[in-house]
Formats: sequence, C-alpha cells, structure tokens
Amino acid sequence: MGRPRAKTLLRLCGTVLPALAASAAWAVWLGWDQHRDVHPDGTTTGPYQAWQVAGLVLTLLATVCWAAWRHHAVGAVLGTTAGLTVAAYADWSDDSSGLFVIGVGLVMLGSLVGALIVAAVTCAFHPYDGSAPGLKPR
Repeated sequence: MGRPRAKTLLRLCGTVLPALAASAAWAVWLGWDQHRDVHPDGTTTGPYQAWQVAGLVLTLLATVCWAAWRHHAVGAVLGTTAGLTVAAYADWSDDSSGLFVIGVGLVMLGSLVGALIVAAVTCAFHPYDGSAPGLKPR
C-alpha cells in the first residue's frame, strides 16, 4: 500500500471510528429506554434519565479526546457529530408530530460545538509535533 493511500485510509478511520463509536454509545446509553415515566400527579418525564445522558457524554468525551490525541481532531469532531445525528434521527424519526427534526438539529449543533471544544482543548495540551506515524512535519 502506497503512502498516499495509507494516509487517506488513516484519515478515513479517524472519522469513521468516532462516528461508529458515537452511534454505538447512543444505542448503549439511550437506545433501550423508550418509555416516559408517569408520576402520581400525572406529569411525565423522560424517556432518558440524567445518568444515561451523563454516561453518553463521558463516553463521547473519551472518544473525542483519544482521537484528537492521535492527531485526528477534525475526524473526531465530524465523526462524532455525524454519528450522534444519525443515531438521534434513527431513534426519534417515528415521532408523528415532526418536531423530532428540531431535536435532531439541536443534537447535531450541540455535539458539533461540544466535540470542537473538547478536541481544541486536547490539541492544546498535545500539539502536533510531526511525530505521528506516516505524517511529515512541514
């Protein structure tokens, strides 16, 4: 495999792996809980509990930090955003009101901004020094 092909494959994996990890994390943390909780006074909450969302955020935090540390910050941001957006769309698209599109848009925007901040902070503590395998410093 030539150097340009290996470099392209490495960058592709830097985007695809965070996207798959984000979709899988959504399924693990949020995908199984689909019912709202009805309280004795008639109010409803849910379907997700705070600990489920916190688990998802911590999982994605680790994924983005790992990918950014390995010099794949752009792929981590784009992959995580794409993975969460696709997962949210797949999970919420059965809503007959059509309002799920707003929620999916907010998930997309929030995950983009959050992953961008995490990747930027990670890269600030681990700047590119040209030592990544297969990449040459300029």
